[in-house]
Amino acid sequence: MAVKEMMNMKACCDRDALVEAMGLITGVVAGRTPTPALQCVRMTGQDGVMQLAASDTEISLTLTIDRVDLENDGEALVPADKFAQIAKSCDDATLTIVGDDNALVVRSSDSRFKVFGFPISEAANVPEFGEVEPDFTMDAAALKAIMEKSTFAAATDHSRYAINGVLLDRNGNQVRLVATNGHRLAIATGSCDGTEGTQKCIIPTKAMTLLKRLLHDDNGTVSIRVEGGQIIVHVSHEQGTTATLSSNLVEGTFPPFEDVIPKDLDRKATIATDALNKAIRRAHLMTNEESRGVRLAFDGDTLQITSRAPETGEAEIEVPITSFTGERLEIGFNPVYIMDALKVAGSDEITIELKKSEKPGLIRSGNNFTYIIMPVSLT
Repeated sequence: MAVKEMMNMKACCDRDALVEAMGLITGVVAGRTPTPALQCVRMTGQDGVMQLAASDTEISLTLTIDRVDLENDGEALVPADKFAQIAKSCDDATLTIVGDDNALVVRSSDSRFKVFGFPISEAANVPEFGEVEPDFTMDAAALKAIMEKSTFAAATDHSRYAINGVLLDRNGNQVRLVATNGHRLAIATGSCDGTEGTQKCIIPTKAMTLLKRLLHDDNGTVSIRVEGGQIIVHVSHEQGTTATLSSNLVEGTFPPFEDVIPKDLDRKATIATDALNKAIRRAHLMTNEESRGVRLAFDGDTLQITSRAPETGEAEIEVPITSFTGERLEIGFNPVYIMDALKVAGSDEITIELKKSEKPGLIRSGNNFTYIIMPVSLT
């Protein structure tokens, strides 16, 4: 949004909308940097809306707020954290914001704050989506669903930089998101309206986390374009507000995940998701740093879950199995990894497929969620 003529901005803005937007903006600004402007939010009032923008040079975010009454168009560049704290501290339904040269004045019914800022010329460059056709579009709720089923499995601190992100793998009108930390792998599949051909890129976990927050209300349309080592995502909400998130892509090669999906699994159990989740949570109570695993014994129509912490005690829980094919098998898993998958499964029942106690297990929910988990030794 280019402001044609510089002047002192003046606006009366909905306080709740401002607090919500600044909560997202502060997730982008740089934490420690020798460039103070990278810790700032650029506020632009024009055409009846307020636009907020920030960047740490790796990730950029632009949001619009339509619950605003603009008296004068204009711009201001002020520290994001301080402005967010001020907005959150006020109790009024609306706040008056006035840009004053390199400062911003915020007024409520009983308070007045003046925040010193910086010249607009120092603001970071924030990419715009523009009028170019996107590579593909998705319903916001559909994208959020497959993000929730995948991003939790990504590595957060790993020497293999490529798995500190989520693989976006598009083939025509089908999108897969894949994430792994080396001990587990989640694959979620959804439909999109896309151009022909294929695309593969690795999106940083931080960008995916921010995008998921942008989709909190499940409405609207998401347009995505990948070009020049960047992904640009434009979210159009039904109420008229918009958000544009851009991020540098992760360099490197994502692991050949399809080779990791176990084949020829000859044991298959169907279990109620909620019952299994509650049982695993109880078994988790009797684990510690030394004994992180729980033992799962599949036999007929019963799953027996046991755990033991040498200095604490032990637990034994039984869960009914809806159906089971194959011979009896005992296997150990990290309980947190199982609970993470069950939390996002999105179905009343899940299937667990196994081969041997030392081989990976596979959890499925419907046709759009596949989860591979490595076993742990319980000896």
